[in-house]
Amino acid sequence: MEVKAVAKYMRIAPRKVRILIDSIKGKTAEKGLDHVKFMPQKGAKMLEKVIQSAVANADHNKGIDVDSLVISNIYVDEGPSLKRFHARARGRGAKIIKRTSHITVILADKNQ
Repeated sequence: MEVKAVAKYMRIAPRKVRILIDSIKGKTAEKGLDHVKFMPQKGAKMLEKVIQSAVANADHNKGIDVDSLVISNIYVDEGPSLKRFHARARGRGAKIIKRTSHITVILADKNQ
């Protein structure tokens, strides 16, 4: 049985989070959380919250044993970008793109 949690519109570029994702894919939920807790990056806290949310969904909604959960799939999609301008010389403007991410975590029961 699979359980899913999604965090949308997170204010971090998707490529920064994808670097962190590769290290926890396929691990148990508990080991993945432990691994992410000690990462210094900003995206690690966001990943931690999404994984905890998926574990809580499994426990509360489906009644699955939390110790048997494995991170079967985790991916980051690009969300809408905020467009801003930065003043430059001679009345010009430079474009600043503030990217957002949609982080999806899918947990599976390893007993099934």
